[in-house]
Amino acid sequence: MKLTTFCNGTLLLVLLTACSGLLPAPTETSTPIPLTETPTTTIVWFPATNTPSPFPTQMRLPTPEQRPGLGKLLFSDAFDQPGLWNTSTSDRASASVERNRLLLSISGTGPLSIISLRSQPVLTDFYAEASVKLSLCGSADQYGMIFRAASSDSDYRFTVRCDGQERLERLISGSNMPLNNWLPSGDAPLAAPAEVKIGVWAAGSEMRFFLNDTLQFSLRDPLLRAGTLGFFAYASGADPITVAFSDLSVYSVSYVLPTLTPLPPPPTP
Repeated sequence: MKLTTFCNGTLLLVLLTACSGLLPAPTETSTPIPLTETPTTTIVWFPATNTPSPFPTQMRLPTPEQRPGLGKLLFSDAFDQPGLWNTSTSDRASASVERNRLLLSISGTGPLSIISLRSQPVLTDFYAEASVKLSLCGSADQYGMIFRAASSDSDYRFTVRCDGQERLERLISGSNMPLNNWLPSGDAPLAAPAEVKIGVWAAGSEMRFFLNDTLQFSLRDPLLRAGTLGFFAYASGADPITVAFSDLSVYSVSYVLPTLTPLPPPPTP
């Protein structure tokens, strides 16, 4: 009986062992750990930009007319009629019309000046311009255009100095009075030889002065209203001066000065 039980138990163990070899071994299933993805940065090749607000459109104002009221040509002078100009000759100074130019020369020791006036016409409002050629000119010597000459000793003189400065002078009964200080000009020649174009615009009491068609300055003076044109040269010392004027052109001017608006009276306290 015991033997039978033992055999049965042994047989059962053998069968179980054999059967266990037939079954597959259990496998471990691992639970995957979710990965946290790092977001990819998107490259923007053409980023949007803020549209700037447009600037306000600036209106381009016209340049004020520097020679307002300029009219027709009244006359031109080629300096081929010596009888229209005062001429003189001496050991120290001379004024002559030759080769289509008015030649003013001073060789004597200054201070000394020489002028030449055109006998006609008498001008009131006008614009006149002429070419100037300097052959000899010391730094303190002067030359320029005479206008509204009522006589040989009463006139206005647009004066240019040979060191590149300029001013307006008024001569009354031989007494010379500067109407402004010397002004440096980049258009005025600094020494001879040199050439420059000189111009004077006059309407009523207002006068404007030009070198090489560039406005230099303007002034108002009511004393002299009409007269003839001319030119002058001035030697300040021992250095000689020789200046030639040519190609004179004179135009009419029709211009009324604007009326200034009076200031309101101050408030009553």
